[in-house]
Amino acid sequence: MARQRKKNFPLSKALLPTVLVAGAALIGWWVAWPVSQQDGPIGKAAMDHAKALVAMGPRPVGSEAHRQMERYIIDKLQAAGAAVDQDTFTTQTPIGEMSMTNIIGRLGKPGGRIIVLASHYDTKLMDGFVGANDGGSSTGLLLALAPILAKKNINHEIRLVFFDGEEAFETWTEQDSLYGSRHLAAKWKADGTAARIGAMILVDMIGDADLDLLKDSNSTPWLRDLVWKVAARLGHSRHFLNREAEYEDDHLPFVAAGVPAVDLIDLKYGPNNCPNGCYWHTSEDTLDKISSGSMQIVGDVVLESVIELDRQR
Repeated sequence: MARQRKKNFPLSKALLPTVLVAGAALIGWWVAWPVSQQDGPIGKAAMDHAKALVAMGPRPVGSEAHRQMERYIIDKLQAAGAAVDQDTFTTQTPIGEMSMTNIIGRLGKPGGRIIVLASHYDTKLMDGFVGANDGGSSTGLLLALAPILAKKNINHEIRLVFFDGEEAFETWTEQDSLYGSRHLAAKWKADGTAARIGAMILVDMIGDADLDLLKDSNSTPWLRDLVWKVAARLGHSRHFLNREAEYEDDHLPFVAAGVPAVDLIDLKYGPNNCPNGCYWHTSEDTLDKISSGSMQIVGDVVLESVIELDRQR
């Protein structure tokens, strides 16, 4: 079986064992289930946000479009009633020292247990790459969920986290990747915040019109199972499949820090005869490839999972 990873590098033993994304043999087992294009309120709002982000063009760290996107995210969070923190830090990259900012919107009841919903918002440094799905869909979904969560009577504190610097600047390695999540996980572990997090749900590339989410074996088993049970209860088992893969993503630094975390990602982004996801990290990652229906499904499952976690823990 081909050794294929989301970000194509082996993790050190200090973080997690080397992981594999399911490759060509697993792809052959998948069945594509086109998602209805009918808008629900979450999907429609998420798509509107994704359109606004894509209209800014490529949004890699350090670009003017990236700064414009930061302002957009902060404005939308504040409009939803969230208190906003900006976790700005400077780090060394293969192209030099870069300033990055994790954006954190806080809702719910502060001071107690925390539920984190997370996405990365940067796009890969590539000519013509607008990241409708990879960066745009998940960022749009969190912004769509913010005003809904603000109106819920949630007993936990909700933190909507938008990670910066998820993408590699050159080739994905343990050093050239996950800049924002590595920084924030270390910071929150040091100041005690990580110990207060009851669950973290990471979303990434969830806009694919042929939505197939596999169970990530690097995610926390009980939390992954809770999300999949919620999906089944809502009638979405044909999109939340009972097959496993192993993903390298922004949840890994938090898992290593002792935070229960689950990654929701559809890496098979492209036609069925494209085993490696033909649109991923190409100029073909455009708005016509993503679906408001897919974002509605994932949004429904995430929202109901938050309610379930709030009730149980």
